[in-house]
Amino acid sequence: MKRNFLSKIFSRIPTLETEHLLFRSVKRSDLKDINSYASNPKTSQYLLWEPHKTLQYTQEFIELVLSRYKSGEYSDWALVHKESGRMIGTCGFTRVDEENSIVEIGYVLNPEFWGMGLATEAATKIVDFAFNVLQANRVEAKFMFGNDASLAVMKKIGMKFEGYQRDALFVKGKFRTIGTASILKREYELNKKYAEFE
Repeated sequence: MKRNFLSKIFSRIPTLETEHLLFRSVKRSDLKDINSYASNPKTSQYLLWEPHKTLQYTQEFIELVLSRYKSGEYSDWALVHKESGRMIGTCGFTRVDEENSIVEIGYVLNPEFWGMGLATEAATKIVDFAFNVLQANRVEAKFMFGNDASLAVMKKIGMKFEGYQRDALFVKGKFRTIGTASILKREYELNKKYAEFE
């Protein structure tokens, strides 16, 4: 993965699509939809950030994402639920190790839409993008101990749980144990090959 290649892609983040979701750039008009889930403590219980307390805070988050687009940095897609037309979360890349061809993915979903398989659908699409477009060799995801739902998503998309780092992050006044799961390109291609015969 080359830096100028990544910049070219993310400076004009492409629109993607799955059965139930549209992936597009985050927009200022997403303010109320983002705030509706980002202000819910349930959403960020196992995430690094605190619930958004004001619309202004959410606006600052949007401006941060827009600035990342402008500078060509990897960032998040907005997830739009096709049926409702609502912007219900984000999904994208939290880390890109260009030298070692490693991409880390992350996803956030409005709790109103949990339990519908949408996180799995979104993560699957992003993993496809990482391997097929970014040409990654390894895609990984991390989660806080106790977030069994997120680990379940990782396993559903073919990732293997690798283990925990005890008290690896100090988050919201506590040391948190962090789990890692990953899928390698050869495993991804093998899974796709098997899927063709199902």
